[in-house]
Amino acid sequence: MKNILMLIVVSLLGSSFISAAEKITVKGSDTMVILGQRWAEMYMRANKDVIIQVTGGGSGTGISALINGTTDICNSSRPIKESERAKLSEKQGSRGVEIKCALDGLAIYVHESNPVKELTLAQIRDIYMGKIRNWKEVGGPDQRIILYSRENNSGTYVYFKDEVLGGMDFAKNAQNMAGTAAVVNAVAKDRASIGYGGAAYGKGIRELSVKKDANSPAYAPTMENIRTGKYPISRFLFMYTKSRPTGALKNFIDWTLSAEGQKIVGEVGYFPIR
Repeated sequence: MKNILMLIVVSLLGSSFISAAEKITVKGSDTMVILGQRWAEMYMRANKDVIIQVTGGGSGTGISALINGTTDICNSSRPIKESERAKLSEKQGSRGVEIKCALDGLAIYVHESNPVKELTLAQIRDIYMGKIRNWKEVGGPDQRIILYSRENNSGTYVYFKDEVLGGMDFAKNAQNMAGTAAVVNAVAKDRASIGYGGAAYGKGIRELSVKKDANSPAYAPTMENIRTGKYPISRFLFMYTKSRPTGALKNFIDWTLSAEGQKIVGEVGYFPIR
């Protein structure tokens, strides 16, 4: 009985502490989950009165949560669409606030044994549209190319479709994966595969250098190449709030943009905006 009473007291104290703490929910881009979790971990370590919950699900999922009022921050690897701003205005009375928080190079992954070192944007487009189907067509082995992509609720998927495929559809045999980490894992196990995703996830595979066109030099997705605009597939990463942040929410966002927060951006594998 004594042990049961102690558990009840501890439970009540714990509930009281949680209710007294400031809670911040972050939802959205799978590409940004690693960064978001590291930010949350480091910020809560120094601010014991704040609880930050970070989950993924894709940029589209995060934007929907922002529109529905079920998250404080939406992490997104693509800009919010005008149609989404209209829905946000209708439901929340605001068109939202956009915060650019990091730079990312969208890396092209291949198996580490693949001899191909570089591709042009046109070759990447033709591979993912099914026009190039064998690695020998781009200087590789005589193997059918296995395509790994992201699900269509992903900001990475949308960005790749718009910027690399020119808005055209992916080949029907492209296999859609739930997250960037899943793409990396699949490519690492498949010698004939190709995938794409954030540069921070490039572990256990090799990232190709990319050429803007056949006559341009090839650039790898390094910090210097992305910050100078030499690497041709790069983008901002965003945080969105439904209105101008205040209080604990503003303090956290300000910290992510500070020298300390931006240092974490680099440590995780993305690129600071300042």
